Amino acid sequence: MYGVCGCCGALRPRYKRLVDNIFPEDPEDGLVKTNMEKLTFYALSAPEKLDRIGAYLSERLIRDVGRHRYGYVCIAMEALDQLLMACHCQSINLFVESFLKMVAKLLESEKPNLQILGTNSFVKFANIEEDTPSYHRSYDFFVSRFSEMCHCSHDDLEIKTKIRMSGIKGLQGVVRKTVNDELQANIWDPQHMDKIVPSLLFNLQHVEEAESRSPSPLQAPEKEKENPAELAERCLRELLGRAAFGNIKNAIKPVLIHLDNHSLWEPKVFAIRCFKIIMYSIQLLSHLDANSRSAATVRAGIVEVLSEAAVIAATGSVGPTVLEMFNTLLRQLRLSIDYALTGSYDGAISLGTKIIKEHEERMFQEAVIKTIGSFASTLPTYQRSEVILFIMSKVPLPSLHHPMETGRTGENRNRLTQIMLLKSLLQVSTGFQCNNMMSALPSNFLDRLLSTALMEDAEIRLFVLEILISFIDRHGNRHKFSTISTLSDISVLKLKVDKCSRQDTVFMKKHSQQLYRHIYLTCKEETNIQKHYEALYGLLALISIELANEEVVVDLIRLVLAVQDVAQVNEENLPVYNRCALYALGAAYLNLISQLTTVPAFCQHIHEVIETRKKEAPYMLPEDVFVERPRLSQNLDGVVIEFLFRQSKISEVLGGSGYNSDRLCLPYIPQLTDEDRLSKRKSIGETISLQVEVESRNSPEKEERVPAEEITYETLKKAIVDSVAVEEQERERRRQVVEKFQKAPFEEIAAHCGARASLLQSKLNQIFEITIRPPPSPSGTITAAYGQPQNHSIPVYEMKFPDLCVY
Repeated sequence: MYGVCGCCGALRPRYKRLVDNIFPEDPEDGLVKTNMEKLTFYALSAPEKLDRIGAYLSERLIRDVGRHRYGYVCIAMEALDQLLMACHCQSINLFVESFLKMVAKLLESEKPNLQILGTNSFVKFANIEEDTPSYHRSYDFFVSRFSEMCHCSHDDLEIKTKIRMSGIKGLQGVVRKTVNDELQANIWDPQHMDKIVPSLLFNLQHVEEAESRSPSPLQAPEKEKENPAELAERCLRELLGRAAFGNIKNAIKPVLIHLDNHSLWEPKVFAIRCFKIIMYSIQLLSHLDANSRSAATVRAGIVEVLSEAAVIAATGSVGPTVLEMFNTLLRQLRLSIDYALTGSYDGAISLGTKIIKEHEERMFQEAVIKTIGSFASTLPTYQRSEVILFIMSKVPLPSLHHPMETGRTGENRNRLTQIMLLKSLLQVSTGFQCNNMMSALPSNFLDRLLSTALMEDAEIRLFVLEILISFIDRHGNRHKFSTISTLSDISVLKLKVDKCSRQDTVFMKKHSQQLYRHIYLTCKEETNIQKHYEALYGLLALISIELANEEVVVDLIRLVLAVQDVAQVNEENLPVYNRCALYALGAAYLNLISQLTTVPAFCQHIHEVIETRKKEAPYMLPEDVFVERPRLSQNLDGVVIEFLFRQSKISEVLGGSGYNSDRLCLPYIPQLTDEDRLSKRKSIGETISLQVEVESRNSPEKEERVPAEEITYETLKKAIVDSVAVEEQERERRRQVVEKFQKAPFEEIAAHCGARASLLQSKLNQIFEITIRPPPSPSGTITAAYGQPQNHSIPVYEMKFPDLCVY
């Protein structure tokens, strides 16, 4: 029956007649449009015939391919494309099966034109949104075939480019068709990703090699339109843009394997380009951990790729938590330090390669620090604050809660770890902007940071000063104080000065004494060099500009005058250079603060001392000390008073302008805390005890006591309260005391109360000696030795009372 129908055209099914009519006698005439419209109308009117239409078209196409009638093959594919675009019904699934069979037949052909034709049809199909799901459709063949086309190595460059671009477009179509359909085969499975991602990277890598050959500029504009690398980049971006967090791992892992297999970490150019495309993800950090025993150059390449990728803003990218990311980098930093110390990756000492590895590990450490700074620069302020606290918590400190490793190797490891972590902290704090210093420098962070300032290592102390400067400098004034000098007019610096805010005032009330103390102790270090004094000058200047009110200005002047006393008294036996540097540091700062306060008499005194030094003692000024070849004096013991800034004079001139002259008269004395005993320093306690002796020696209270006077109410009041008799001043003083106990730091209150308590006890002892007499003894007086009468108090239980009643 079918054979008879085939012989007689009138007896053939209508759908076959309609399909045959769209093919012209000459294939060069193209598709017969009128007959194609009839076929489309028939398919829309009878959708149940779509599967038969598709099967018949597929049969004809396979026959034409086998007979090399490629003109009719193109007509059949055009008809299929139009039917697909027109028919969106429930029966289209059966039609699609025939369509995909024809596309697969074209892709299997060795003819490049047929491969490109099949790919274009598949891409059109991929852009169609189907109304009904498909349960049994598979795209495994298409993933494999399109990936193979991406690696085409045809001899003809033009054909090779076209086939590769067709392969990339086909992969893009597969992803679009399957990524959002839960009923389709999971395109994120490793078996698919291991083919798709390397194919895209191959085309990216190929263009890198082509660009390195520097093609002629005349050919470049023509080929920019047909560039497989650009198409591969767009496809890769689209692939990762559609990935959910749970699927990103399977998409990133092939990238890392590709870079490993082709040794692309060390040149790192291609790796950087890849990760600028795919952004940052958790897998790169995991890959860094997996390669923790690889060569330092490989690990440095991975870390530098991270650094370059971090330039892109991290918002919206897929990745781990912020602290996990920094924890991984810090862990790698510690491992690198261990490798540098042991000379091998397994802990065994290898003398033959130790020097090379130390150099490579140092390069890797610098790469990690740079990467930490790059990531931190993309974070908002609140997250950067968390990172700062997190890094600081990793710094090993000599405290009760953070024991340090012992032994020579342990000390080296501790020192290297401290330096590397402080370098990282400096990178994170650079450019950090925070209006509230209480948030920028919280107590737990500031305590740990300043504890490192008490280390004996000069490099560590310098890092601490630089970190403090980067936090305090909020208006970009740091570079203006890079050179220590005594400018006659600081207006040339064009400083940006704002009024001290309320939050800054609260911060200084809480932490000022702590800052002053560490600045003072750092100034007394024998191992200081010019960079330390420049950092100290910058820190003092920035505090005066950013955080200063009248009380802070007074305390800073007292601090600098105390530093001048250190250089003059020289209890620490400092070298000549250090003493001259302290003199010069004090001159530069007092010159700056006098012009900032704009008190004429204060400026005049500072100017007079500086001019005197210029004429007779230039070795006490920064222009002669902080140069490449300092001009120093061999004898600083005979410094006359005209060369010094006098505290009494400064107190007098500033007191007349409204500053607290009483506070200015008091010499600055640092406070002794527990961290001094834990910081491996030997002279801090001795230094402070000597300062206390000096203060007590010069104090007006150290006078010869007069004989005991008559005890009155006023005497008691003066001894206990130590205040003036005026009632108004007493009320004001009480208000200040209450305010001080509410806002002052605990260390200052404790030191103050300890001194007052000892003074109060001594006064009370004097009073009790005058007022309390021994009770009379019932047994009379006892004659002491040498015939002197002595009143002897007998306890009550030993007294003999007379009998009052006799029975």
